[in-house]
Amino acid sequence: MGSAEEKLETVESKEWYISAYASDGVPTSDHLKLRSASVSLAVDSIPDHHVAVETLWISIDPYLRATMTGTNDGLYFPQFNLNQVILAFGIARVIRSKDSKYSDGDIVLRAFLPVAEYSLLPCDLLTRKLDPASGIPFPDYLSSLAWVGIEVLGQPKSGSNVFVSAAAGGVGMFAGQLAKLKGCKVKLLKEEFGYDDAFNYNSEMSFDATLTKYFPNGIDVYLDNVGGKMLEAVLNHVNVHARIILCGMISQYNKVWTERDGVRNLLNMIGKEVKMEGFMIGSHMDRFADFTVEMESYIKEGKIRSKHVIYYGVESFLESLGSLFSSSNIGKVVIQVKAP
Repeated sequence: MGSAEEKLETVESKEWYISAYASDGVPTSDHLKLRSASVSLAVDSIPDHHVAVETLWISIDPYLRATMTGTNDGLYFPQFNLNQVILAFGIARVIRSKDSKYSDGDIVLRAFLPVAEYSLLPCDLLTRKLDPASGIPFPDYLSSLAWVGIEVLGQPKSGSNVFVSAAAGGVGMFAGQLAKLKGCKVKLLKEEFGYDDAFNYNSEMSFDATLTKYFPNGIDVYLDNVGGKMLEAVLNHVNVHARIILCGMISQYNKVWTERDGVRNLLNMIGKEVKMEGFMIGSHMDRFADFTVEMESYIKEGKIRSKHVIYYGVESFLESLGSLFSSSNIGKVVIQVKAP
């Protein structure tokens, strides 16, 4: 490559680690801290079947909040150990390889990438290589949750009434557009992404009244990114054989589990024969090639639009994470650590 990294034996890498657990509220600099660590790029220091990488993009997702409480509940993600480097969905470039399957310059996707400028990674945990010529902007690969939620699990039919909560976020913006392409009637962010109607769930006084207004004929598919009172309200408006896909519950992440909103009307699922299913992206990585082919086609044809809230530099991790809970973002929140 001829890059500066190839000429160095050691680099200083800024990295974020957890110094204290945050049981509730948004994590602050009391919990998450930035430090510098030396990373050796010398060939002899890289284990076999490992690569040295420089981080390009980091996905900032609400689920990260659930890994910082010190309590294994809810999403059942393993908690970060104190003093451990934070891990997140991300994209990196290989700068040195000790594995025949990877070459210098390869762009790789990893579900659990250190939030650091440089790192050494075992190759068996790399998700896949990315093709820079595919036509898909790199940050769009970090929104594959939406495709799984709609295409694999939701499976809406043409004419279905589809509700996507938090549709302005990184998952919702793609999920709603995918459903719209399947001929569904989609609610939220009409002007931005071509949905049929929109409302801001943070400013609504009554979710039940709002859903009555926007879904007079009921809901067939609901992709839930909010949880709590919104999920309860949806259960009062579902049609027979509705599907509810649980992708996230951002309204609940900053609460200890004893203070989270309970859902009191689960009985509706029996009478309406509703299917509710949660999912983790790691269980569907075998479909990543299908996601790539379909999204590449849609993006090239202009059928799907994306919007990103981009922070620059690994130093911005704490600020970008906090922004998820401020209701100020429209689009997928990402950090560009280094230009591709």
